[in-house]
This record gives sequence, structure tokens and C-alpha cells, in this order.
Amino acid sequence: MIDIKKDERLSVLNHSCAHLLAQAVKHLYPSAKFWVGPVISEGFYYDIDLGDYTLTDEDLEKISKEMKKIAKDGKRIYREEINKEEALEKFKDDPYKIDIINNFPKDEVISCYTQGDFTDLCSGPHVDSVKECKNFKLLKVSGAYYKGDSKNKMLQRIYGVCFDKKEDLEKHLELLEEAKERDHRKIGKDLDLFMGHELVGPGLQMWLPNGATVRYELEKYIKEKEVKLGYNHVYTPYLASSELYKVSGHWDHYKDDMFPVMKMDNEELVLRPMNCPHHMLIYKNKLHSYRDLPIKIGELAPDFRYEASGAVCGLERVRQMCQNDAHLFVRPDQIKEEVSKVVNLILDVYKDFNITDYEFRLSLRDKNNTEKYFDDDEMWEKAESELRKVLVELGIDFYEAIGEAAFYGPKLDVQIKSAIGHDVTLSTCQLDFLLPERFDLTYVDEQGKKVRPVVIHRAILGTFDRFMAFLIEETKGAFPLWLAPLQVDIIPVNSKLHLEYACEIQNILNSDDIRVKVDDRDEKLSYKMRESQANKVPYTLIIGDKEMENKTVSYRLFGHKETETLTLKEFEDLLLKQIKEKK
Repeated sequence: MIDIKKDERLSVLNHSCAHLLAQAVKHLYPSAKFWVGPVISEGFYYDIDLGDYTLTDEDLEKISKEMKKIAKDGKRIYREEINKEEALEKFKDDPYKIDIINNFPKDEVISCYTQGDFTDLCSGPHVDSVKECKNFKLLKVSGAYYKGDSKNKMLQRIYGVCFDKKEDLEKHLELLEEAKERDHRKIGKDLDLFMGHELVGPGLQMWLPNGATVRYELEKYIKEKEVKLGYNHVYTPYLASSELYKVSGHWDHYKDDMFPVMKMDNEELVLRPMNCPHHMLIYKNKLHSYRDLPIKIGELAPDFRYEASGAVCGLERVRQMCQNDAHLFVRPDQIKEEVSKVVNLILDVYKDFNITDYEFRLSLRDKNNTEKYFDDDEMWEKAESELRKVLVELGIDFYEAIGEAAFYGPKLDVQIKSAIGHDVTLSTCQLDFLLPERFDLTYVDEQGKKVRPVVIHRAILGTFDRFMAFLIEETKGAFPLWLAPLQVDIIPVNSKLHLEYACEIQNILNSDDIRVKVDDRDEKLSYKMRESQANKVPYTLIIGDKEMENKTVSYRLFGHKETETLTLKEFEDLLLKQIKEKK
């Protein structure tokens, strides 16, 4: 799916169409007030205050008709430059625009664009005429807090998209329909993978047996890989004293994303948002020699972050997540080798999951943002230089992004393109000189002196929650055999005549730890077959007279219509081979 924001022509076209939308809304709802209408990867949106009136799908149809009418009229779009005083007068009836204007410096030259009877504050650029915006589609309307702050008024956000050609729009809309079919929330509900409930709260998902099975296999998979690479896994508390995060520095830079403090007697406890402070203390628990390093501490760790209720989304954005977390304590001379091993692990995992559409991003601090990042220029210059040098020496292609670093150090993030076109950070590898300093971490070097280690923070699958969302959308819920909640569905043609042999097959496969069930319900064979396909079971066995007499199995692969027949032993070997190879 095309990224509208990255295409210069489409970006200008979609921003112009946002103004066309605002003009149509103003015609239909004269009292409407407007906040912002930016271009996004999926098209554009405009945040609008319509008082107490709530828009419906029927309203979107009316707005679309008005937009088409304006576009057909073909008015030219003109740019005008005015000073701050003139801007305040021109937009005096719209408090949202006044708020924007008041943030401009006194001598700022302010631009606005006019098309027919509508003028909007904007830096531009725009297309020449509203006629160029005729191939559009309004997609949906939702709520959005003013300035993204839940303490402010809820506005209405209308989303849309625009293309130069009608056929390009139609193709894009087809891709959007495909994205709906891949939505992990829909599939998660259809396949009983996870659920939420208002009594539990937003952003707090419950993994159902099917989803829990997939998650267990993912946890086992990555843990086995890490153990082979010398990682030692730990368990740490989900609660900690607020003092822990004051020592680490998270309190100053991250407390707004944490749940509130729980005060008990003389204690102040918080739900942990991350695990690195705990792991620092585990390292510090004993004296280390330079010969001991690298020390690799891993944890499949539940963490808690306060996300606004309007921002949570299925498993993709949650308030409780489980991280595939680890911290590597290394000597400076080991940085290159250990970062290389992390990158190789990432690539190995991506090969297993057939992830091919990704980019490496070097995430750096924004020097001007003193609130977000720890203030130590020397430390930052050293950390960023070291990580950039390692990436260059390893021959890794990457691009740089200012302002995407962690508060304590730069990151190598892996940005993947999901099946529905989202740009998602999946894996990360971070270089940290700060936390060893704040926790006074040391090891004894070759000269017998105590010196600081360097910490590499890394997550390969990211969080299991977000990775599961990605995986569901990538596979449409048709998981590979080794991950499938139910791997084999056995359907006896006649529940009385063929049940004994079906159960014999079940017992043999169960002994190989293959997830299998016998469907002995009193239903038609065709109904059971359709249901097995709807549940996306990789292998559906049909057991009748012929199979029972010859000790064979006839199976149908998910998504296939033809039936294959093998001996029971051949089928057993086929399954075990595919599971082992993770095909």
C-alpha cells in the first residue's frame, strides 16, 4: 500500500483535499470550527468541532456530494501572506485557528489559502485548482481529543484519501478492503485468539486458549534461540519502588507514561514500564571480572504503560504487554561483536518468519529536546558515534532518524512494513552508557581497576502482543503448522464406524506433542469440513472405510481442495519434519 505522506505529489494533493473537505463541511455546518488537517500515510484527516452534533455515515455521504460539487466548479486556489495581526483578525471567529496563530512569533509571515468562499490557515503548498481533488473518498469519522490531550474537548476527525486518477483510487480502496480482512482484531475474534472486556478495561487483552497456544510457542521459540547464544533468563517483580526509576532516570523522562504511584504505608510503588532497572541490579548483585563479560540477561517480561483509552488498539497498542527483553553487559571492545550477534539473531528470526520488507533505522536524539533526553552531550556523542561506526563496519544499510532515540541512548530500530501497510518498529538494539553510570555498575579490568561496562538493550520480537498482531495480519490467521493452535483436525466419516481408528491416530500424534482433536459431533461431513477450513486448521483428515482398512490417512491442506493419501507413519513423519523446520 502506497505511503501518501512520502509521495510529494500525493502529499500536496491530499492536503489540498483536506481543505476541500473543510470547505464542504463549512457549507453544510456553518458553525463548524477547525483545528488541523494534516497529510498522513493513509491520506488525510481534518479535526472539526461541530458542537454537540455527531456525524454519521449518512453525513459523510452528504459531505462527499458537496465536495464533488465544489470540485466540479473548479475554483483556483490562491496563496496569501499576511502578518500576525491580520491573521488574528481574519480568523477571529475560530478559537482553534487563533490558538495556532498565537504560537507564531510576532514578526512571522503567515500564509493562508483561499478557494472560492473558503479561506484556511496553511503553510502549503497546494494544487492549482480544487478540480484536481475530484478523485477522493471519505473513509470514516472518529473522535479525537483537541491537541491529543484527553483533558481537552473531543473533536470529530474525518479521514479521507485522494488520487490523481480514478483507477488509482479504486486500486487503493481495494487494498483498504484487504486490510480490513487482515485486521488482527477481526481475525482474533473470529478464531478465538484474544478478547477484551469493559469490566477489565481498555488496552488489557485476555489471551484465549488458541491465542495462548500461539504465544507459548513464540515464547519457547525465542527462548531456545537465546539460551543457545548464552543468554541467562530471569524473573523480576512487576512492581518496584518509585525510587528505582528515580535512580535510573526514567522518573524524570517517562513518568507521564507510567501508571500512578500506589502509596502503601511509607512506601511508593509503581507498575514497571520496563525491565532495565531490575536487570541493572541483578548485574550489580555480584563482582564481575572482564573475563565474565559479556553477561546476557534475558526476560519474557510483562510491563505496564499508560496509554490513553482512545489510543489503545487490539494487541498492537496495549496497556499491559510482554517484552522479549534482554540486556547485554559488555566491555567496550565487545560492542561491535555483540551488536553484530544481535543483528544476526534478528535476521535469523526474520528468515524463520519470512519477514522480508524491513529497513534498519539509526534512531538519534534531538539535541534541542532537553526534556526528552538525558542532558550529557559528551555521552551522547560517544554513544551515537560508537553505534554508527559499528553499523558502518558491519556493512548494514541504514537511515538516520532524529528524535527517535531512547532517553538514555541511540537505537538501531528495525522498521517493518506490515501486511496492511503500517510502518512498525519490531526489533531494537540500543547502546547505553548512561544506566551503568547511574547504577554505578563496574567490572574489574586486566589491570585490576574497576571500570564501567556498556549495556546493550535489545528486543528481537519486540512485544509478544505487537508481534502477534503483526503475525495475524501477515498470515490472515492461517498460522504455519508449528504455530497453529490446532494442527490436525480428524473427521471420521461415520462417527460410529470410524471413531476408533480416528482416536488411534489422535493418540499417536498426541504422543509426538502434535495438537490434534477428533471431531465426533453428530454433524454432516461437509459442515465439519467447512468449519475446519473456517478455523484455518493446517491439516484436516477424513477417515473412512478405505483409510481404516489400509491404515492410511487422507488429508486436505488448508486452502486446498484436493485430498492426499499417505500411510499413517508417512503422515506422522511429514508433520514432524515441517514442525522441526518451521515451514
